[in-house]
Amino acid sequence: MRHRLGNKKLNRTSEHRKALIKNMLNSLIKYEQIKTTLPKAKVLRPQAEKIITIGKKQNLQNTRKLISKLQSKVSTKKVFDILSKRYNSRNGGYTRIIKAGYRYGDNAPLAIIEFVDRDVQAKRVDKKKKDIPNESKEEKKIATA
Repeated sequence: MRHRLGNKKLNRTSEHRKALIKNMLNSLIKYEQIKTTLPKAKVLRPQAEKIITIGKKQNLQNTRKLISKLQSKVSTKKVFDILSKRYNSRNGGYTRIIKAGYRYGDNAPLAIIEFVDRDVQAKRVDKKKKDIPNESKEEKKIATA
């Protein structure tokens, strides 16, 4: 019998679904925690688990496999260098899904998917530090006038 062998379609075409999963995997690897809808998180979880498992054994074949799945050499390098070493003694269960209420606009169930024992500083990878000193409102008005 072939019951329940299909995957969730997420109301998208196959190309759109593959691109969505790839982009979400790259974001999850980069930030180690992302917020998305619950069905997308449930589809993403097994993919992320497989990526980490492939990354544990570093050889040319697995490198090429990860690059083809992720389409990003930066993410592949992070999987091999950081994530696979972090979860070396763990036999699965690298991610967790935490339910996070409902979205305001359409009441869709939200979830946070994150790596277990994640690096908290990874969420701030792209944020720039503000080096501009704080000016008062009066100084800004004088400068523009």
